[in-house]
Amino acid sequence: MAKSYVAIVGRPNVGKSTLFNRIVGTRRAVVSDIPGTTRDRIIDEAEWNDRTFTVVDTGGIEILPDAVNEGRRPGPESPLLEDSAQFIPLIRAQAELAIEEADLILFLTDAITGLTGADREIAELLRRSNKPVLLVANKADNERREMEAVEFYELGLGDVHSISAIHGKGVADLLDEVVELLPQEPPEEEFDEEVPRIAILGRPNVGKSSLLNRLLGEERAIVSPVSGTTRDALDTVLTWEGQPLILIDTAGIRRRGKIEPGVEKYSVLRALKATERADVALLLLDAVEGNAAQDAHIAGIIAEQGVSVVALVNKWDAVSEEVRLDRAKREEQVRDDLKFMPYVPVLFISALTGMRVNRVIPTALEVMQARYQRIPNGPLNDMFQNAILKHSPPSKFGRKLRLYYATQAAVAPPTFVLFVNDPRLMHFSYHRYLENCIRAVYPFPGTPVRIVLRPYEKGGSSKQKK
Repeated sequence: MAKSYVAIVGRPNVGKSTLFNRIVGTRRAVVSDIPGTTRDRIIDEAEWNDRTFTVVDTGGIEILPDAVNEGRRPGPESPLLEDSAQFIPLIRAQAELAIEEADLILFLTDAITGLTGADREIAELLRRSNKPVLLVANKADNERREMEAVEFYELGLGDVHSISAIHGKGVADLLDEVVELLPQEPPEEEFDEEVPRIAILGRPNVGKSSLLNRLLGEERAIVSPVSGTTRDALDTVLTWEGQPLILIDTAGIRRRGKIEPGVEKYSVLRALKATERADVALLLLDAVEGNAAQDAHIAGIIAEQGVSVVALVNKWDAVSEEVRLDRAKREEQVRDDLKFMPYVPVLFISALTGMRVNRVIPTALEVMQARYQRIPNGPLNDMFQNAILKHSPPSKFGRKLRLYYATQAAVAPPTFVLFVNDPRLMHFSYHRYLENCIRAVYPFPGTPVRIVLRPYEKGGSSKQKK
């Protein structure tokens, strides 16, 4: 089931990122400790009153220069044009895209600065939308500012919710209303859940649309040398040797500092949403430019969401003969850059010429099959017991980890639950060792493996320790 999306919009410096951090800080979720997966976030999950939803931070988009934001007329020494209408298209770009993507809008204003022209421009768009909007006056951290916030009623967006994001004042009441307004049943995927969904991901201009067109055998997507051409995540149905597939072409993901205002920022959001609903990601790398830090950044997004992956080194036809003859060296470089996902298959292709593109979908389907593989409890427990006999877990707090029982609790991705005497005794290096032992017998190519520890009680039951 798709998640509900809550977007925080507003002009710069009203506290959007502070509110974002306050909201997602309330969630109780496992934080990934995989090296290399940390990234600048514009979205994150939040939980409130047993509802989980995704929060979108639009912070960092400079809509208007400060003088115009604050309602001041630029002086003669200012490079700004006196007519602030030049900035209205940027205001509209941000607000329209937020409306399009979100299920609920939090329109944040500043109780200290008061009502501005930029606030009115955003409110004009929000009033015409069919999306629910909550008008929030931030920085109302005392009674006087709460009283002054009543001026925002002039925007015609209903009640004004006075909060202080930095202190947490009023945020709980705001979240109560958020979960009340969210759709009770987010829309299901339009396609059959049994149909593999394959997302094409990568930084801009690595050849995502060219690969889509090559796989489809027709010019279905616009191919352009200008990075950032693809703006939406586009779903295309493809039948491959009788197997129906859904290909999701996405906009290129850039480092946060390189994302252009408005449309480009939300292209990233759409790409992340596409990954969220994919089974397998085709991660495109550029053979000519070489690996970049952003490639690991995108791989981290894939790993965090538990999506299976195939790495495709594109434009292999354009590298020198010397590089092509030493493909093993280049693969080693790729694996070193993606060392937190050593299970990834690597293919060297050319979307332009078709070189080895015929191996992309079969490899993705092999990865998809591994994603749904189940291991019977008997062989699984034998494997873990042999692993412990071969390499005993290290001591911690003067005690050793004891494994009583193991079972595979889920697929997509494969998730194994280990019932042990005390989960706190598991060292991260031994956790990695056990995963390697699983893969030595059951490789799970291209697919992340999750190991979850649960305390075991002798009566055969288990429960979380307080």
